[in-house]
Amino acid sequence: MHAVFPGRLCHHVAMAYPAKLLTAGETVVYDMRPHWRILFFPAVALVLLVFATSFLAANVPSGWDWAWWVLLGAALVALMVWVVKPVIQWATSQYVITNRRVIIRSGIIARQGRDMPLARVNDVHFSYGIIDRMLGCGDLIVESAGETGRLLIAAVPDVELIQREIFRLHEEDDLRRRQEGD
Repeated sequence: MHAVFPGRLCHHVAMAYPAKLLTAGETVVYDMRPHWRILFFPAVALVLLVFATSFLAANVPSGWDWAWWVLLGAALVALMVWVVKPVIQWATSQYVITNRRVIIRSGIIARQGRDMPLARVNDVHFSYGIIDRMLGCGDLIVESAGETGRLLIAAVPDVELIQREIFRLHEEDDLRRRQEGD
């Protein structure tokens, strides 16, 4: 989905939220992944891991073949934990905002999800640090009076715009529900 934001064009998630999971009259407004900043530390870990493994492998004394295999095994475990797992988590996380609810989904095999109807939203606010502000992302907190109470969405691209849009969509949803009630 392409959405035009003030002054720039943003490319959001290529994997569209399945229409079969939407209710009648519900449309997707934003479909996005967490901000790319989530991938910064896995990228740094990959570079450091390749450098350290190469350096140590080149300095394994001859005749110590077992040490080379131990090093390779440790490097593969570190690669899986510090690089592959976070990249898969990022790639399988999806933030969807429709005209009726806020949806969070993550996971490939074991999926987790949480929905919050816009009708239950009491407050939407965001927070970000100086780096997040420079990168144009932050954490979005959506609060409701229900028993689940609070929905924290981490690393949201264009967090201030998304916050305003949720407020706008909440107002539209409230108006729609009132009109349907008449």
